[in-house]
Amino acid sequence: MATTTTNGKATTVREQAKEAFGFVPNLIDEMATNNPAVAQTYLVSNGAIADGLLSAAEQQVVILAISGYNDCHYCTKAHAAAGKGAGLDEGTIRTIVEGGLPSDDRQRALVRATKRVLGKRGWLGDADLSELNTEGVSRGELYEIITLIGIKTMSNYINHIAQTEVDPQFS
Repeated sequence: MATTTTNGKATTVREQAKEAFGFVPNLIDEMATNNPAVAQTYLVSNGAIADGLLSAAEQQVVILAISGYNDCHYCTKAHAAAGKGAGLDEGTIRTIVEGGLPSDDRQRALVRATKRVLGKRGWLGDADLSELNTEGVSRGELYEIITLIGIKTMSNYINHIAQTEVDPQFS
């Protein structure tokens, strides 16, 4: 049973989400209802990484690759909308979500790096790191990809469990 303190924290997190997104996404509502600390962690983490090395469009490329890899029905839709807002075209978004590689060299390198980290669960050797560096993915960008994998895996798995309904804003 939720306590008054928990309910107050959930309300606070929903207000923060509404301020950040203009509405309370169903994912945030699901998190806040069941564990406001998880919702807070998700919001704070997303806010912090927004100032990373990758541009907004590049972050969306990585997030789409993660969410496609994890087959998240909710995040692929949410980040398709965010990707469009960041300047990605529908063909690129569809290609990434379906597991393909975009035609743009930089986007392709980011998707390849993301898939390599996911597939090897972070166990990248010297050859992997050298190849990614040759493709233009720096160590700092690789760490940002790993951070995005952590954040998105949390939301992807919660959506798998909750079967979160996709918000109309993302359709």
